[in-house]
Amino acid sequence: MARHKVARSVVVDAPATRIFDIIAAPARHSELDGSGTVRANLFGPERLERGSEFGMDMKMFGVGYRITNRVVEYEEDRLIAWRHFGPHRWRYELRELPEGGTRVTETFDYSRGLPAFYVLMGMPAGNGRSIELTLERLKAVAESAGD
Repeated sequence: MARHKVARSVVVDAPATRIFDIIAAPARHSELDGSGTVRANLFGPERLERGSEFGMDMKMFGVGYRITNRVVEYEEDRLIAWRHFGPHRWRYELRELPEGGTRVTETFDYSRGLPAFYVLMGMPAGNGRSIELTLERLKAVAESAGD
């Protein structure tokens, strides 16, 4: 794994287009969030694209706050990443597999800015656990959407 990045993957029994539609809908982020910090979508488009801005109601360490994110990487049905005022990014990469299903990789990229701060705060380990839970939720949602 690259330095100052935390990534996890899961294979989802669903086409990339279905999975991407779920990830690109900010109103669904609280449903998928494994960290417990994302509360609700406050504003933004129904479906994200490159340059989209969307606001989220958040809560961390018992403190509520609001944050505005902007989509900074985008390839339809393959890649989406966003960031807020901080330089770190959350990225989803989707790759359909020849044997069926789609490999989804979520990455917390904290290589920009002050990586030592994130390490001191324990974020890499915590984000690894949160990503695993998020991917489990995404898998369940995407696979049940095909029923």
